[in-house]
Amino acid sequence: MIALALLAIGTFGLFGQERDPLSAVFLLPLGLPWNLVGDRIGLAGPWLPILAPGINAAILYWLWRR
Repeated sequence: MIALALLAIGTFGLFGQERDPLSAVFLLPLGLPWNLVGDRIGLAGPWLPILAPGINAAILYWLWRR
């Protein structure tokens, strides 16, 4: 979720930040495995790439709480 917040801040220039067209580059490798899995099982739509970093965050939280 922090990654999505940084994406919005960098893309739209919020909080006085300069607009950066490369602000989403770090989201690509984080969400790629889930996008590939979703593509192979036939899931389509804009929600999968949006939620992919959240899936990673949930896994990390689960590992931390374990």
